[in-house]
Amino acid sequence: MAKGPEAFRTISEAADELSVPQHVLRFWETKFSFIRPMKRAGGRRFYRPSDIAVLRGVKHLLHDEGYTIKGVQRLHREEGLRRLVGAGSGEGAAPPSAGDTRAPADQNSLLEALRDLETAKQRLDALLRP
Repeated sequence: MAKGPEAFRTISEAADELSVPQHVLRFWETKFSFIRPMKRAGGRRFYRPSDIAVLRGVKHLLHDEGYTIKGVQRLHREEGLRRLVGAGSGEGAAPPSAGDTRAPADQNSLLEALRDLETAKQRLDALLRP
């Protein structure tokens, strides 16, 4: 029998739902103070639906948007949990902040794209001049 949407999830159920290994969830707990599943006797973790929503946002930012751990920490500090949950629910990508919010490889590709656009703009400007 499947659990309802409001049921608590064990770490294995949460990991399966998010398509990440269990050790990744444990690691994220050490890096993000806002990830705090309930723990029962013996240290067994139970994730509330709100915990899953936050984890989904963290996963999206790290894996899909290219944010670093420090970048997600900064985003949480500056914009709060709602922003992280919003990122995981498809409410748009988080805007890049100054510093190290995105991985270096992603920054390089964005800078290269910006240079290409600036070159194209210069060519268009030259064509439009009388």
